[in-house]
Amino acid sequence: MNQKNSTQLHPPTHHFSVLLSPTPRGTRLARLLAVEWLRTWDLPQPATEAAEHLVAELAANAATHGRLPGRDFRLALLARAATLRIEVTDTRGDDVPHRYPSAPAPDAESGRGLLLVGALADRWGVELGPVPRKTVWAELDLSPKFEPAGSGGSGALPQGTREGKKPHQAPPLPPTAHAHSRE
Repeated sequence: MNQKNSTQLHPPTHHFSVLLSPTPRGTRLARLLAVEWLRTWDLPQPATEAAEHLVAELAANAATHGRLPGRDFRLALLARAATLRIEVTDTRGDDVPHRYPSAPAPDAESGRGLLLVGALADRWGVELGPVPRKTVWAELDLSPKFEPAGSGGSGALPQGTREGKKPHQAPPLPPTAHAHSRE
């Protein structure tokens, strides 16, 4: 039988999942991979930025609080209809985050992550199991309809604000070496 080698690219899927090490490097890789996958869907910049912050926070929490030696965490991104769901699964089902975290002391160096998740996500929560795992998830509403580029739709979503939520300003980025003139 004559088989041809094909260089045809397959369209991006509506699901992305990867195992990563619970380290700062694994956390950074989770964010970078998520942003690259989101770019294939041509989402508006505000949705991509919110998702990037959510992935970074949930992955950092898994690497910090859900870490067990020799156990990875899983990042999963699922695009359904008008919702983007971000899931981070770790193996510390015994350490469940509080659904309504209290505000940290003004001089505390940590404790603001889930407050950020609550501010950026339309919904978030925790699912237990199978033992010893837990999955912390966050959802972003994408309206009016999530259509990947090349699917017959416009490919991009309107950049209006989501109903019922006030727009959030992203935290300022640190200055880079290129920000200074060389005069």
